[in-house]
Amino acid sequence: MRVTACIAMLLCACGQKFNDTSSDPGVDSGTSSTDPGGGGGGGGSDSGSGGATTPGTGPYFTTPMFWNRDVSNAPKAATSDATIAALHAGGGFGGGRIQIDFSIDVLAANAATPMRSFTTTGDFYSPDCDHVQVPVPPNGNLEGETGYSCTTDGDCHLLVYDPAVGKLFEMWRANITSTFYGGCLAVWNLGGPYTDTLRGDQCTSADAAGYPISPLLFTADEVAAGHIDHAIRFILPNNRVREGFVRPATHGTSTTGSGNEPYYGVHLRLRANYPVDSLPPGARVVARAMQKYGMYHADGGTIALTAQSDRYTTAKWAGLLGAQDLAALTIDDFEVIDHGAPITLTGDCNR
Repeated sequence: MRVTACIAMLLCACGQKFNDTSSDPGVDSGTSSTDPGGGGGGGGSDSGSGGATTPGTGPYFTTPMFWNRDVSNAPKAATSDATIAALHAGGGFGGGRIQIDFSIDVLAANAATPMRSFTTTGDFYSPDCDHVQVPVPPNGNLEGETGYSCTTDGDCHLLVYDPAVGKLFEMWRANITSTFYGGCLAVWNLGGPYTDTLRGDQCTSADAAGYPISPLLFTADEVAAGHIDHAIRFILPNNRVREGFVRPATHGTSTTGSGNEPYYGVHLRLRANYPVDSLPPGARVVARAMQKYGMYHADGGTIALTAQSDRYTTAKWAGLLGAQDLAALTIDDFEVIDHGAPITLTGDCNR
């Protein structure tokens, strides 16, 4: 498995420990799936207490998780205006606008799917990562690949949903040829429950922020159905993020932001008065999810949003949603949800 060299002027962090110096090529993409997660759970109902809600469940997980929380009425952080202004001054989203990448897949396993052992690489961190067998569905593929070989030397995420055992397997930097090499593997128990430290405080996962990838992706089937019932994953260039993290993140990475930029894991919400009907139809569905559930910062890179590819979905992206259909949204259209005090990176994963 090749090791990606650092790329000048672009800091990316997927799955990396905060003091790691390697970097991915900066295209942290979306995913393609049979939509095994079912397109999300029911939306939460307002409890009437300070914007708190009783959340639904899903995708994938059978217990409520942070991405299920309706934050329509949640308080804005006291630092929101300063944070948004700092992001605006730094260039906003990567490339100066919201773009969508559609190249990542969530594969579905079953009881007959072969389990494979893997040889760890320098992208595997202990005790953060799990060294166990992984279900590898026949004829599947990695992120950005047509098969299991990591030919592009990218993130090459391997995401596998296995309802037979109630687990979600997510690996960063997989490469399966005659030998199975793997970077950080995070195995998630879909029945939970998880505390606010998820798999472990100061611990990474297949995403640098430490949370799962698959449930925060949106699918063509969800957009075609007209609703996304969960929060969305987004990324920022690491020069626009301060070192440290805020919940629900459990980890961060080396970043070069200073001043009022956000920390890893920042939770953004599209302002309630944004004219959603001015957007293309598919983009309206995504924007409404951003207003109701928001989006969580998960990793470093230039393409802000990650959607599943349509390789395995019933609905297809063509004519439904394009990569630039949300480009009208600027960083000034968002606000920061109050997330509590920042946490200093120590590099000491506690599981």
